[in-house]
Amino acid sequence: MATGRYNRTTVLAVGIGLGLLIGLNLQGLWPHVPLHATATHGQDNFAIATGLVTDSVEAIYFLDFLTGDLKAAVLNPQLGKFNAMFRYNIAKDFGVTGAQNPRYMMVTGQTEIPRGRANYQFANSVVYVAEATSGQLAAYVIPWSQGSIAARKPQVGQFVPLDRLQFRTQFIRD
Repeated sequence: MATGRYNRTTVLAVGIGLGLLIGLNLQGLWPHVPLHATATHGQDNFAIATGLVTDSVEAIYFLDFLTGDLKAAVLNPQLGKFNAMFRYNIAKDFGVTGAQNPRYMMVTGQTEIPRGRANYQFANSVVYVAEATSGQLAAYVIPWSQGSIAARKPQVGQFVPLDRLQFRTQFIRD
């Protein structure tokens, strides 16, 4: 008999607790943290990654190892179409050519760079590209016009190189 009463009390307490948690969430009183995920993948001579441009718009980044072309496309959520394209050739930044068979790695990271006096805001994600044989790392960002997406106007531009550093001091030969 005590076992049945204990089970009812436990079930009632758990039910009240769950109801309280659900109620707080529905009323917006429970603190919430937005989740942001990025993805990166590479294969042979090509890498692809995603990163936030704004809190609600994401870019897809492409890197062609053979040509050194870094490209980004942004999907306009109002149109459901890609209407922003950015590009930049990174080979000159690393001092490599396609004939040298560069070994790139690419990831994205989140940032908020102040606007300054420009007519655009930098995207909320930075593209980090490392070249393994030279031991260099570079950071790139796209200039973004929030007004263009709202007006449904296409954007075309170039990546802005932010900084470079040498992460390996001894060069490796194949």
